[in-house]
Amino acid sequence: MDELNQIERIKKKLVIAKNTDKDLKVFGADSHKYFVGETVNNEEILKFEKDYTIELPEDYKAFLLHIGNGGISFADSAAGPGYGIYPLGKNTNELIYENTELYLKEEAKIHPKMSDEFWSDLNKNIEDNDAISTEDFDLELGKIFSGLLPVGTQGCSYYHALVLNGEFKGRVVNVDCDRQKPYFTFESNFLDWYERWLDEIIPENVMINEPDLFRYTLGGSVNYILEVYFSTNDNETKVESLNGILKKEKIGAEALDVLESQYRLTSGAIQKKILQILTKFDYQRAYPYLADFTKESLLDVFQFVFWYAKDKSSDWLDVIKWNTENINDEETFRFCTYLLKEMNLDYGDIIVPFASNESENIRISTYYSLGQLKNKNDFTDVFIKGLSDSSNRVIHATLQALDGVEDQKLLKHYKVIAEKFPKEKDYILVNLNHRLKAYGLTNKTIKKISTDFEIEN
Repeated sequence: MDELNQIERIKKKLVIAKNTDKDLKVFGADSHKYFVGETVNNEEILKFEKDYTIELPEDYKAFLLHIGNGGISFADSAAGPGYGIYPLGKNTNELIYENTELYLKEEAKIHPKMSDEFWSDLNKNIEDNDAISTEDFDLELGKIFSGLLPVGTQGCSYYHALVLNGEFKGRVVNVDCDRQKPYFTFESNFLDWYERWLDEIIPENVMINEPDLFRYTLGGSVNYILEVYFSTNDNETKVESLNGILKKEKIGAEALDVLESQYRLTSGAIQKKILQILTKFDYQRAYPYLADFTKESLLDVFQFVFWYAKDKSSDWLDVIKWNTENINDEETFRFCTYLLKEMNLDYGDIIVPFASNESENIRISTYYSLGQLKNKNDFTDVFIKGLSDSSNRVIHATLQALDGVEDQKLLKHYKVIAEKFPKEKDYILVNLNHRLKAYGLTNKTIKKISTDFEIEN
């Protein structure tokens, strides 16, 4: 076992991962089914390199030559992270649509330590030019994603890419073709990255029973990951180590003791990541730290509780009530409502104040959430306020939320909307007509009646 090289380790881990994930619950597994096709030969690699005037990283070539090429997943991909690893030479233009051969051989411009400002400057010619031509847009994409070979997709606009040239040749980077800032994976080469994916699937008890297979990546055993964590002063490596632990199905009490002591000694991103781990694996242990962390970030606390301890949502009712004035961003409010819904209570009075929030998106979310209540008829006056909102999107959301509410008081306000929108705009009339159908009216006929008379009767 000590003499196993990385290729043989990966082959064995592929079998272990497949046997572990028999129900194909890992993301993408129901597509690739852990299948890897036949390997390529040197001539095929040399031809590809010649066609594109590049030299592939050695670890990637080793994968193709000794593990396999392509499979049965999306775009004939082999088993791997996301929807798998593209076959050699396929989907090379996923990031750069035109002149792919020209830009693949150029040195990559992005790098692991690049700042938000660097990335913004790289995209400046696109972002600052609404009238940019298709040709110029393609030229800019080529510059932004130069030297990057797409090797697989995570779905939507997200891809795994391999750096082909420059100082960081061989590194895998996660890229969004819609131009959100890319981020580099921790590993220095393709095989280490691929092996970590396998290690994150395989249970801890298997790693303990076969330790020689698993002391190689940050997807290995928890004890090994902690060794890496304590062996470095680099915060990025520490956070990556903690991410490796977070992906485990379970961890022991001793490891949690170590992490809890670290929580008290750290701050910033490291402390937050440890809190996330504690919440996932031992909510009761995490609770006092979560309560204290509400002073730092309500969003993080609400997210951690919702992700890992939904059944404990009621523990946070008072925190939500105390902090209604401090919730001013859409994401925090959204997770606030998620927790409230988990509590199985009438949360209407708690969120009504948000119907007056300055944020359009929060007002929309408020009316949507009120519309989910069984007793939403009790909030007709609040809905009326939404029907006269300055935002068409809020009016639209309010109309949808009023499904099933047939209060006569609403007719007067429906008539105002019908008169304000003689033509369809932002799907307001179509939703208005859905609401008016219960009264035997339409956006045209309601203009002809006296809604004051309707209210009196």
